Amino acid sequence: MSEQTSMKTSAALARSFKVAPELRTGLVLTLGLAVVGTALQLVVPVVIQQIIDNEILGAGDVNPAAVLKRGGIALLAVLVAMVARFASLRRLVRSSSSGLAQLRIRTFDHLHRLSMLELQAERRGALVARVTSDIETIQHWMEWGGVGMVLGSAQIVLALFLMFIYGWQLALAVTAGVAMYAVMIVVFQRVLSNAHDRVRERVADSLAATGEAISGLSTVRAYGVEEVVMDRVDEKLDDQFKAEVSTAILASSLFSSAELFAGFLTAMVVGIGVVFGPDWGVSAGTLVAFLFLVNLLIEPIQRLVETIDQAQSAGAGLRKILHIVDTEIAIPDPVGGTPLPDRSLRVEFNRVTFRYLEGPDILKNISVLIPAGQRVAIVGETGSGKTTFAKVATRLLVPQIGDVAVGGVPIDEVPFVSLRSHLAYVPQEGFLFDASVAENVRYGRPGVSDDAVKVAFDELGLLGWVESLPGGIDTQVGELGGSLSGGERQLVALVRAWISDPSVLVLDEATSSVDPALEVQIRNAIEHVTQGRTSITVAHRLSTAEASDRVLVFDEGRIVEDGTHTELAALDGVYASMHQDWEGSTRG
Repeated sequence: MSEQTSMKTSAALARSFKVAPELRTGLVLTLGLAVVGTALQLVVPVVIQQIIDNEILGAGDVNPAAVLKRGGIALLAVLVAMVARFASLRRLVRSSSSGLAQLRIRTFDHLHRLSMLELQAERRGALVARVTSDIETIQHWMEWGGVGMVLGSAQIVLALFLMFIYGWQLALAVTAGVAMYAVMIVVFQRVLSNAHDRVRERVADSLAATGEAISGLSTVRAYGVEEVVMDRVDEKLDDQFKAEVSTAILASSLFSSAELFAGFLTAMVVGIGVVFGPDWGVSAGTLVAFLFLVNLLIEPIQRLVETIDQAQSAGAGLRKILHIVDTEIAIPDPVGGTPLPDRSLRVEFNRVTFRYLEGPDILKNISVLIPAGQRVAIVGETGSGKTTFAKVATRLLVPQIGDVAVGGVPIDEVPFVSLRSHLAYVPQEGFLFDASVAENVRYGRPGVSDDAVKVAFDELGLLGWVESLPGGIDTQVGELGGSLSGGERQLVALVRAWISDPSVLVLDEATSSVDPALEVQIRNAIEHVTQGRTSITVAHRLSTAEASDRVLVFDEGRIVEDGTHTELAALDGVYASMHQDWEGSTRG
């Protein structure tokens, strides 16, 4: 059983109060109002018992004034109970909505602080489900089922308490019947809990499959595999449907059992009351009051049975959310760390070894010093450790052995605010948000004006290109930058890095997905961006290496060659061979 499903719903709820304390704000007053509203409902059966025993079946004639007085008391109690219960409901809905909103925010914030390895271990659709459908399921239950559970539990306890006052023998029989039914519900609840865990897993699977199919639509069409992808999506949706149907059947069976229990309990009270009531001192009025109390008892039990299905679904979602929130942050933001100085910075690797999860070593005992202001190109075959080296240099990944220092400061001692303001990372495919070109550039330096954005494009020789777009810098790039080509997205990513004015710039295969028409512009932009600052460029095209101050050649996780382009090209080594192959391919 997985970690998140092994946590009981009650424990998950208690944990959620710690994660989102807003959920318990004013909870004592809310529960107090619920208890008052429920207690006042018990006035009605008491009044009915008094009217039957003292007026209708009493020794004297019926006193209409006394009956009206008691009826007025019952009516007033019902009205006050209605107001108290409404106030309790309103407070519970407000606190649950506020608390779950905070839980959603904290879950999302925690996701952003998890390491790349932890995020890559989860499917994107499953992570989306955690902060969307799972939270919505919990909110739906807390605003409706949760309210019923709070009020219903109070009503059951108070109804049983009054029953024991009226007649402990009959109350004991009712309690025994309720206890047997409760045991059955507990056993059934465990089965239902596992069923709802499967439903939440299937929902995450289907979200992941559909999201992947939509994101990869162009690739799907390019290879003509629509049917294959559709079959996979159909399979995941069908699995979700089957899980939901089987769970619904279990839930409806439990609901039907509540109807049978209600009939059984009513018949039992009437039968026992008629046969044994006179010997136990149970009057006619008391028996009628008992029937009212049984109805007050059965109503919340039926409501609890109806909402237990929602409770299990909400519990399953809550456990999965807490599994995310409780995931330890592998790359913590150091408290009271050392900020980086505002100047060009050196980068130093000291005996660094890194592996992904339980896999083999990707970087093996790397020690290298990159002086301040030096432009370094990283080259090597696919899988040689180039991209991993770049991510370790920016603390997107943390090595298992060894350490990295920037500007003489151990990188794990640098606060994230300082680290991200001094180190800029441009990934292999520049990610763009669904916003304008200018807004995407501003992610590098929030708050800059449109004029500053235009100046940044101009400084990189890209003003003509951005002004050729339909809306200039106000052009909407679409989701994931879909309205721009791969090369155009990379241009925007480069300007975003440039405007942040980093001390160290790390470029990962910046020209790997560039259309030929934009390659020259990107190369010129890279030349300008890296001028005068420390830069680490993972070079897919060796023209980048030719323009660098230094080349590091990776092979199977090690630096096997280190020197300038001219020095390494003159050797009969790995780089010379790669360069010859590259020159041959460019001529061809």
